[in-house]
Amino acid sequence: QVQFVESGGGLVQPGGSLRLSCAASGSIFRIYAMGWYRHPPGKQRELVATITSGGSTNYADSVKGRFTISRDNAKNTVYLQMNSLKPEDTAVYYCNRHLPSNNFWGQGTQVTVSS
Repeated sequence: QVQFVESGGGLVQPGGSLRLSCAASGSIFRIYAMGWYRHPPGKQRELVATITSGGSTNYADSVKGRFTISRDNAKNTVYLQMNSLKPEDTAVYYCNRHLPSNNFWGQGTQVTVSS
């Protein structure tokens, strides 16, 4: 079984940057395709970025060119570098396995972009 703990969120001004971390437990983390998801207020949870076990990445159009997902398998950690942040990026951010469905989610980390 694997658990994910997100951290690194906070309050930032538009145009600012944050780096989110996702710490995972489990000995087979290295084979998981991973994703960052976000849940904006009043909207559905959405997939932001994915990374395969081999390091291939994909991004939602809304964040392409601004966000970078990466992983360090030796540290069992996935990162999301967020640059040029916009108010519409405000959400609770979660990491999880990239699967057709996920039944279990961590507490996430709050990102608020506001002047």
